[in-house]
Amino acid sequence: MSFGKNLQYFRKLSGNMTQEGLAEKLNVSRQTISKWEMDAANPEMDKALEICKIFNCSLDNLFRDEMDKQSDSYSNLRLEEVPGFRYVEHTVISTEPESDAIGRMYRLAKENGIEAPRVIGWDFPNLSQEQINVFNMHGYTAALILPDGVTPEGCKIKEQPAHKYAAIHVDRPFENPFVTIPGAYQTLGDFMRTNGLVQSAEGVIPCFETDGESMDIYIACR
Repeated sequence: MSFGKNLQYFRKLSGNMTQEGLAEKLNVSRQTISKWEMDAANPEMDKALEICKIFNCSLDNLFRDEMDKQSDSYSNLRLEEVPGFRYVEHTVISTEPESDAIGRMYRLAKENGIEAPRVIGWDFPNLSQEQINVFNMHGYTAALILPDGVTPEGCKIKEQPAHKYAAIHVDRPFENPFVTIPGAYQTLGDFMRTNGLVQSAEGVIPCFETDGESMDIYIACR
């Protein structure tokens, strides 16, 4: 754990706030911020509490946690207005549902002549404890975003309105997926908390990830 690294992390989450910008808010010199971030000194308690207020974090976050979970795979952390879209979805519940659900969407795209299909997905939460604990199952929903004028026969069409999302880009997500992808969601959660954003689940897809060699992960915000 490192207070200095945690402080740098929170500055990055807060719109890449500069050392000068943080120093001005705390009424200290830029050199003081630099010393803190090099772990050459620690702030007095009153300044530490001010930092917590600025970044909406706790003292444990600052001094005890390893907040800097960002890796070289993460970039373009942002707040984005995602345009509305039409889509069809398919949910699979099994021990490894992702490839089956996503594959179904790509087959549907091919059947309907959709070139360069856009496929997204998210975990399906509505499983019983028996499915989870006894049979080691989990659920995954994949969705095909429909181009204008395309309406697959026999499919229920859903509509997603334009909405604000916190988002992050992830390169090479599948080199170490059980670390990289959860870490990206954790980074997005930190970004939202630091910037006073609250997750939304009313009338929109609460969170989703794009499919591909790299991915973008989105969490809906109020």
